[in-house]
Amino acid sequence: MQTSKTVNIIIPCYNEEEVLPWSMGKLQTMLSRLKLETGVDGRFVLVDDGSRDNTWQLIEQFAHAHNNVEGIKLAHNEGHQGALWAGLQESVGTCGAMVSIDADLQDDENAIIDMCKQWLDGKDIVYGVRQERKTDTWFKRASAQAFYRLMQTADPEIIYNHADFRLMSERAVQALMQYPERNMFLRGMVRRLGFSEGYVYYNRTARTAGESKYPLKKMLSFSIDGITSFSTAPLKFITFAGLTMTLISLLTIIYGLYEHFVGKTIEGWTSLMVSMWFIGGVITTGVGITGVYIGKIYTEVKRRPRYFVDKKVGADK
Repeated sequence: MQTSKTVNIIIPCYNEEEVLPWSMGKLQTMLSRLKLETGVDGRFVLVDDGSRDNTWQLIEQFAHAHNNVEGIKLAHNEGHQGALWAGLQESVGTCGAMVSIDADLQDDENAIIDMCKQWLDGKDIVYGVRQERKTDTWFKRASAQAFYRLMQTADPEIIYNHADFRLMSERAVQALMQYPERNMFLRGMVRRLGFSEGYVYYNRTARTAGESKYPLKKMLSFSIDGITSFSTAPLKFITFAGLTMTLISLLTIIYGLYEHFVGKTIEGWTSLMVSMWFIGGVITTGVGITGVYIGKIYTEVKRRPRYFVDKKVGADK
């Protein structure tokens, strides 16, 4: 039994002035279908994550024109995960469930209707899972698939081809809010909640305007953040690599002693240089990975606020 049949749709926005008018038109149409098919009311929470273009001005216009639109302007760019967290936290107590979706609507907004149906049937978390990526370039598709496989290697519970398009009941969001960490990887954190889950499958579409907010550099950074924020697998890999190198070193010593006693010469320079470079690379990589974890510990212990709200507009604000 749901305490409220209102769903907040959380939309992080960063420099989305080109795509936002088109997106909001499609989302308002979807909201009419949602009400007709499920009886669920919907409202939008647009979170401006420190945009440098006219995104906030557009959000203000939408909020003044529609009574189901709320705008939240963050005082500083907090990144996609931070903006999404802010939208979720600011929505607690105002609805029965929350859906997160990106402003470009490459994730099918009509899947929200199926998510809400499962929510009404008792699901606390409903994941949007991409079936196909035909509209992505080969490189984008290959790099995304490599990311998900890598994440599943580090944490088998990660859902393949699921980004941050999901529905969460309010009690699931309230449970998520109890996580204290500042280094957030929501895809992993939500999966740890353990509430009843459902899945909605859809096809990913092409971006209609603007530029992707996840170019290769950001995707690599997000991959590193995701793995190190939610898994100790890299540290275990370092231990395994160290033990492997120790074993190889012992075998090399045995081989060298054998060659010495049978009177054969050893071309020491090549083997020495190869060993030095290889072992040096392993050590440097290990120190780098360990440094990333230490840096995250440094960030966590400072306990800085996750975000500050600069302005709010609409939805009785």
